[in-house]
Amino acid sequence: MLLLLLVVSTASVWIARLYPAPPPISHNAILVDRQYNLTLYATGTAFILAQLGLAYAIVRFRDCGQRAHFTRGNLLLEILWTLVTLIVFTGLGVLGRGAWADVWFTPARSGAIQVEATTNQFVYTFRYPGADGKFGHLDPTLINAPAGNPLGIDPNDPAGKDDIVVAELTVPVNQPVELLLRSQDVIHNFFVRELRLQQDAVPGMLIPLHFTASRIGTYEIVCTQLCGLGHHRMHSLLRVVSLSDYESFLRRESPAP
Repeated sequence: MLLLLLVVSTASVWIARLYPAPPPISHNAILVDRQYNLTLYATGTAFILAQLGLAYAIVRFRDCGQRAHFTRGNLLLEILWTLVTLIVFTGLGVLGRGAWADVWFTPARSGAIQVEATTNQFVYTFRYPGADGKFGHLDPTLINAPAGNPLGIDPNDPAGKDDIVVAELTVPVNQPVELLLRSQDVIHNFFVRELRLQQDAVPGMLIPLHFTASRIGTYEIVCTQLCGLGHHRMHSLLRVVSLSDYESFLRRESPAP
C-alpha cells in the first residue's frame, strides 16, 4: 500500500504540473523543454512500472510459512529489459542532440550582436563594443572598479573609448546575440531560466554562448555556482526590448566623446 501511495502521489504531482517552468523565450528553449518532457515520460513510465512490479512481488511472494524457493532468474528477460533500456536512453540522447548542439556545437549566426559578460564576486558586468564595433583591449593591471574601470579597459586603445559598460544585459528581440563569457576570479555561472541556458564562466577562458530571445520582457540572470559568501546576492537582469528601444539604450549608455 505504501508503494502504491508513492506511485499515485508522485504521478499526481507530475501530471498536475504543480511547479511548472516559466514559458520559454527562444527556439532553443522550446527544444530543451521538448527533450525534457520526453525524458520525463520515459523515466516516469519506468519508475511507475518498477514500483508496481515491486509491489506485486511483495504481495505475491510474501512470507506465508511456505518453504523458500531458489531461482536463477530468467536470462532472456534480463537481456530483453537491458536492451529496451539501452534503446530508450540511446534514443533520448540522439533526439536531444539538436537542443544541445544548437548552442554549444554551432557558431553564432553571421551578424550576431556581440556582448561581453564578465563575472566577479558578486556582480555581472556587460560590455558592448560601441559605434566602431570593436572591443577595446583589456589589461588586468588596470582593473579598478571604484575608479570606474571594473574591466581594466586600456585608456590608450582607441577602440575602447566608446565601449559601453553596464550592469544589466539589454538585447533586441528576435536578434541573434553572441555572449562572450569570462570570469575575473573564481568559477561563476550565467543562467536564465526562460532561455533554458546555463554556462559556467571559468577564469582564464573566454566562452562563447549564443541565443535569440523571442519575447520582450525582463528576466533574471543568476549564478548557479557556489562562488563565495555573497553567492546568494549575485544576480542581474536580461532586458529584451524592441529594436528601437535597443538603439535608444545604446545612445543613452554611450560614453561622452
